[in-house]
Amino acid sequence: MSSALQDVSEVHQNHSDLPEKVLPGGIPRQISTRQILNAAEKIFSRDGFKGASMTAIAKEAKLPKANIHYYFKTKEDLFRATLEYNVIAWLSDADHWFTTDRHPRDAFTGYIRAKLRHAHHNPDASRLFTQEMLQGAPHLHHYLSTELRRHVEDRKIIFQTWTEKGLMAETDAAHLMFCLWSITQAYADTGLQLALVLGQEKLTEHDFETAARTLADIILVGVLPNAIPQ
Repeated sequence: MSSALQDVSEVHQNHSDLPEKVLPGGIPRQISTRQILNAAEKIFSRDGFKGASMTAIAKEAKLPKANIHYYFKTKEDLFRATLEYNVIAWLSDADHWFTTDRHPRDAFTGYIRAKLRHAHHNPDASRLFTQEMLQGAPHLHHYLSTELRRHVEDRKIIFQTWTEKGLMAETDAAHLMFCLWSITQAYADTGLQLALVLGQEKLTEHDFETAARTLADIILVGVLPNAIPQ
């Protein structure tokens, strides 16, 4: 992980604990990095890796091109960092909701709502990730096989703890997480399809709220033991 990406990954943990490193021109380092990654996400999602340029990303970020290269030496470095930045945000949601001191009902409901919030307000992130997967994950292969794999293993420990306490039915942690990822990301990746089926041009806040309740109900029926009162 690049040092610039490490700065931003920590922002997901705690905004207030980070020092503001200022670059020449008076631009705080973390603000500058976030601007770059947000702009890169939009341009890469729209133009693809090959079609995107560092010049276009700098223009979108409203920063000098030199600032882009200060953090990311190549377009490939920036592309990989943008992908990892979004995965870190998704994993942070899981770290927040899936803890042994929560009841599984609250944890799964909260996590599904958080993932749908990303799909609603930041669909470019999911689409960019999907594009990478369809191309064989050339930029994320190592990250997925190490960091993401460890993340799922950690969920396995938490789910097993809930199972031993009688709070959750026995289930396969990896495949349960796969289900959660796919059903929530569909609202970003195929949002237009879903909206047209509903007879409208785009999904609304009400649609996402309905989706959150429906998906949570479906998942909870599968993971909560029958003995758990509703």
